[in-house]
Amino acid sequence: MGIGDLTGDDLVKVLAVLANPHRIRVIGVLSKQRNYVSQLARDLGISRALLQVHLRKLEAVGLVTATLELSEDGKAMKYYEVVPFALNLTPEACAAAAETLAPRDGDGDARKEPRDG
Repeated sequence: MGIGDLTGDDLVKVLAVLANPHRIRVIGVLSKQRNYVSQLARDLGISRALLQVHLRKLEAVGLVTATLELSEDGKAMKYYEVVPFALNLTPEACAAAAETLAPRDGDGDARKEPRDG
């Protein structure tokens, strides 16, 4: 994934997800090697429940991916790994992304198109 592959709306979502220090730390740990949730939680010093929230957000924007694997003792373990990405955020890249943004209302929310009917 690169910035040129993202629409303006997708770029906003990715940047919003990365604007959290826990998620930056998750990316940092996973950039070294893939890992499963329990070990990641121990490595990061956060609860599994909180980690799951952050992992879901990272996965939703395509920054991490998960695979379910069976351990030797038959226990299902979900492994996460980073999806390679490069975001070269330049004024020109922002200008190109801005041209693909959905129309917004005064609060910055995407405007809903009126329904026919």
